[in-house]
Amino acid sequence: MNKTLVTHFILLAFSDLHQLQHVLFFVFLFTYVTCIVGNISIIALVNSEPSLHTPMYLFISVFSALEVMFVSVTVPKLLANLAVASNVISFSGCFTQMYIFNSLGVTECYLLAVMVFDRHLAINNPLRYSTIMTPVFCTVLAIFPWIIGFGIVLIPAILTAHLEFCGPNIIDHFFCDLAPLQKLACSDSFASSVSTSAAAVFDVVVPFLLIIGLYGHIITTISKIRSDEGKQKAFSTCTSHLIVASLFFGTAIIVYVKPEGTNYDKYLAFMYTAFTPMINPFIYTLRNRDVKKVFKKILKQLFCN
Repeated sequence: MNKTLVTHFILLAFSDLHQLQHVLFFVFLFTYVTCIVGNISIIALVNSEPSLHTPMYLFISVFSALEVMFVSVTVPKLLANLAVASNVISFSGCFTQMYIFNSLGVTECYLLAVMVFDRHLAINNPLRYSTIMTPVFCTVLAIFPWIIGFGIVLIPAILTAHLEFCGPNIIDHFFCDLAPLQKLACSDSFASSVSTSAAAVFDVVVPFLLIIGLYGHIITTISKIRSDEGKQKAFSTCTSHLIVASLFFGTAIIVYVKPEGTNYDKYLAFMYTAFTPMINPFIYTLRNRDVKKVFKKILKQLFCN
């Protein structure tokens, strides 16, 4: 029989930084608003501009939609915590947040891998690219990461939810995550901890290695291009994605691919839960020729009118 007595959890967030609560609130609010506005702008831009109706921009718009959901799972609760000390989350709410957050995180890992596959195909098989990347195939590739994400996280999430929680109920984090919850269990959490680490390898390390392998082949292909202009054009389509993938995977691997959490996880988590989603729209727009052309076109239309 389950001996769980806990009905709610208390999220400490950044309560140890007492004098900086209001400063942190405005920092996170700015980060959240910038992320939402930036990513929604990319979605609107891609949908409204016919020249951007290509597989690459389809995946970028899906990625932007994912980023909006990803930050919205954790940051609003953090803002409430910082603003009015609303640090209580219900038992069911905590596990719902944990499952959705981790599922979206895994979805992002595999969507980034899909985006590299798209660039790999465009650079290594340019003549066959349009025949392979049909609308149906692109849709399948866009949906696949979501199935993987929400499917694979079920195992550690269910095992963690079935642990006994009889107190304490204080989570030293700004959202509910697997490792902090497993630390609070008063029953043996070995199976759930092992499943979490095993899932992390499949969810984070596997797509990361796929990305490294595909980029290795891309770089080899680009190095064989004779003209410097051709090399620059080919690599310019990949640099934005490479920066985004490096930022996300760098912190995610440190946090998740180990048996238990550390006291620094919540600070590292800020990087991939809020900071990276905020700067992604700027990376994709400022380093992307096609998007910059569309922006210039829109600005000309606005000023001319």
